[in-house]
Amino acid sequence: MSVMRKALANHFTRWWEFERMPWLDWIQVEVTSRCNAVCTYCPRTVYQSNWSNRDLSLDKFERMLPLFATARMIHLQGWGEPFLHTGFFEMVARLKKIGCKVSTTTNGMLLDRREIGRLVESGIDHIAFSLAGIGEKNDTVRKKTEYRTILQAITDLAAEKRTRRVDTPTVNIAFLLLRSNLRDIHEIIPAFKDHGIEQVIVSTLDFIPSKDLREEILAPADENMHGELKTLFDGLVREGERAGLNIYYRLVSPGKRSRICTENIERALFVSADGAISPCAFANISASGISHVAGEREKVYQRLTFGNATDESILAIWQSKGYASFRASFDSMLHPICQGCPKLYEV
Repeated sequence: MSVMRKALANHFTRWWEFERMPWLDWIQVEVTSRCNAVCTYCPRTVYQSNWSNRDLSLDKFERMLPLFATARMIHLQGWGEPFLHTGFFEMVARLKKIGCKVSTTTNGMLLDRREIGRLVESGIDHIAFSLAGIGEKNDTVRKKTEYRTILQAITDLAAEKRTRRVDTPTVNIAFLLLRSNLRDIHEIIPAFKDHGIEQVIVSTLDFIPSKDLREEILAPADENMHGELKTLFDGLVREGERAGLNIYYRLVSPGKRSRICTENIERALFVSADGAISPCAFANISASGISHVAGEREKVYQRLTFGNATDESILAIWQSKGYASFRASFDSMLHPICQGCPKLYEV
């Protein structure tokens, strides 16, 4: 074999291996943008008159399986409730067949005992339940959900796992802490410590779809306030350790922005239900003609995508000039969609 032919052969071997090895930490896949809840802070609620409902077809999903094989984890959830999709368990089965770890986030309202049985049987690895308060406080902001029903689903899931003698799916709580519910922080551990929950991930409001929601942002104005909140959260972490419950959190810092996005844009991506690839879910909202609050300003929202996973190779999209330029912007002038995003100030 000539030197040139050998070099070309090595090049294509590396390309083949690169496209199929798990070189991404995770891929977030939007199963559907439809939802049975009406959360007051959610873009889907605020932009409902401009919202486009979209479902990921099984045909498109099948064509994207080579893409999914490049990630260590596939998270089946976007701007909607994944269990509304009738093909959800078929998607899990196909992902498990090619060796992927699979997770999802749900509002829990569709998980009756039958669905919980299917969930455990599917072999899905992780599931997170979304909450934004304890008891009626959650139900007030996450309308059409019911805290009591969600907690019962979590309890039934733990019982089903014990019956089948399996450890998966592990159960997390995705807890959104709004400023108005800050006092709920003291109720988190008593509420969740005895329900088979592995960890609670506490987040704050990141994407602000309306000026009316500014008052719900839990962003400290100065270093002193940041220190007080950090002390509060660190105390929660220690209390959780004593109760056997892992607590994770991030706070927005009033200091300089980080060059690292907490959405892990260097090793992760988002695929919407129409197949469009974006750096994260916040860059791919299913609405048009809308605005949002970034920092102290209101900005026109423009969806940011880099190709479509049903038509193109993930390697070609990832290495495209536009996508590479976007990732490089974190070392210089940020892309407009990222300017003012809290994800760059979280520590």
